[in-house]
Amino acid sequence: MKITGARIIIECLIEQGVDTVFGYPGGAILNVYDELYKNKDRISHVLTAHEQGASHAADGYSRATGKTGVVLATSGPGATNLVTGIATAYMDSIPMVAITCNVTTPLLGKDSFQEVDITGITMPITKHSYIVRNIEQLAGAIREAFFIAKSGRPGPVLIDVPKDVTASVTEFEALSKEKLENFDTIHLLKNIKRVNSGKTYDDSQIEQVANLINNSVRPYIYAGGGIISSESCQEVKTFAEKANIPVGVSLMAKSAFPANHPLATGMIGMHGTKASNTAINKADLVIVLGARFSDRVISDPSKFAVNTKFIHIDIDSAEINKNIKTCASIIGNLKDILTKLIPLVKERKKSEWNDYVSELKSHIPPMYTKKTALHPKFVCEKVNQIAGDDTIITTEVGQHQMWVAQFYPFSKPRTLLTSGGLGTMGYGTGAAIGAQTAFPNRTVVHFAGDGSFRMNCNELATIQYYNLPIIIIVVNNGVLGMVRQWQNLFYEKRFSETTLDRGPDFVKLAEAYGIQGFKAKNEEEFETVFKKAYESKKPTIIDCNMNIDEMVLPMVPAGKPIDQLLLEVE
Repeated sequence: MKITGARIIIECLIEQGVDTVFGYPGGAILNVYDELYKNKDRISHVLTAHEQGASHAADGYSRATGKTGVVLATSGPGATNLVTGIATAYMDSIPMVAITCNVTTPLLGKDSFQEVDITGITMPITKHSYIVRNIEQLAGAIREAFFIAKSGRPGPVLIDVPKDVTASVTEFEALSKEKLENFDTIHLLKNIKRVNSGKTYDDSQIEQVANLINNSVRPYIYAGGGIISSESCQEVKTFAEKANIPVGVSLMAKSAFPANHPLATGMIGMHGTKASNTAINKADLVIVLGARFSDRVISDPSKFAVNTKFIHIDIDSAEINKNIKTCASIIGNLKDILTKLIPLVKERKKSEWNDYVSELKSHIPPMYTKKTALHPKFVCEKVNQIAGDDTIITTEVGQHQMWVAQFYPFSKPRTLLTSGGLGTMGYGTGAAIGAQTAFPNRTVVHFAGDGSFRMNCNELATIQYYNLPIIIIVVNNGVLGMVRQWQNLFYEKRFSETTLDRGPDFVKLAEAYGIQGFKAKNEEEFETVFKKAYESKKPTIIDCNMNIDEMVLPMVPAGKPIDQLLLEVE
């Protein structure tokens, strides 16, 4: 059948199993929005307050579901407003397809009204970006984009379509599931580097790794976000339990391994636990699973686990030996590799090494026991106690993010949505919208710093309009907390531009948007209002009054070895 380019976009989205898209219309993308209107019984659209919010919503939808998120935007500033969201997804390997529409083909390159080279702008922060100048190439580009976004190491892909292409007409044939799979196979061979699918490994590599593990005395697992992307959380748990290996996680893997598991040692790195940071340095063998040795994990590479051997298993060959040298590596899908590795690993009984790590875990930093009117540890634990393990937690970036990582007892994958690599303030409210849209019957709680929340509180309009029962906890200490912490520790208390002695009143802001709002100054008030918010199933803001000088500890000062933790500040 002959259909327009705009209709091809809709049909290809449906062909890929997309049921929800996030976006904001404009002149150049009007043809696509007209088709969305005609097909609203087949595909839903969530209108956000800002394109950046839409990109974070598509990202949050993807992280919560494992599917590819989709965001739409018009040309010029509409497209550039997606850039931070695309970069956020890229740094954390989140599959997303961004579709923008540009000025008509004859106007490209002429500095036309609302024209921008969005494919050029996003090239460094996407797995691939397209500009489709010919309608005959449109369906193939969309299909290929979805394949690239999800294949190998996931990530965002951008497709830019000139407005005249969306209006043009051509023959279109929808592909069956079987034909789509054949399409994917062809493009896997064609685009092996672009999709980062990794190179072939053989059984001898797996046997080598198994022998190293079986001969180690003090093995340790460092798990990254790749175990969530590869859906291999259960395999990692089985592997760790069989060989009795302690497990530390990166921020991106916080929900991937149960926090209360006997082998769990907590987060590794700048704000990691004493157990994780010490154990990884004392281990004789570290098995790295789907992690990239971020600087926030290893600090100074020359001082990181200098007497330790590393095995690195990852789907992206570019990560191997990039920051830390390995003695063995396997490049490929983590789930497949672990399935073959587990039978070769010997069962191991509890050893002196396990006792040593357990002793490290028993250490409680003084800040955990410090009594304040409303402590972040109390808030995190009370939310989990009331809302349960299925609750999806989103965060902004800063102190509150690290407190959630340290104190919230995650036990199920895909229940923490946070910007790890880019550290995007303004991420979490959009992500919460995406998660709640994907799972309308689950509880979504968003932890936001008062500084971060100012960057995206316009999305309260979206939350109210769609009646999304998101509970937003504003960790309100009246400052840019993490920056102030650094100023406190390393800049002789010169608090330059970090005090937020200004509005808004967050409860009044909630009321202005038609959302219920509460204040909580102590533990009793917080428990009361959180229960009320949870039971009401209505959008809610809880403004939590926190101590201005509450710190995130432990902390590794920049450049120090990660086992030299700052545990207490006078």
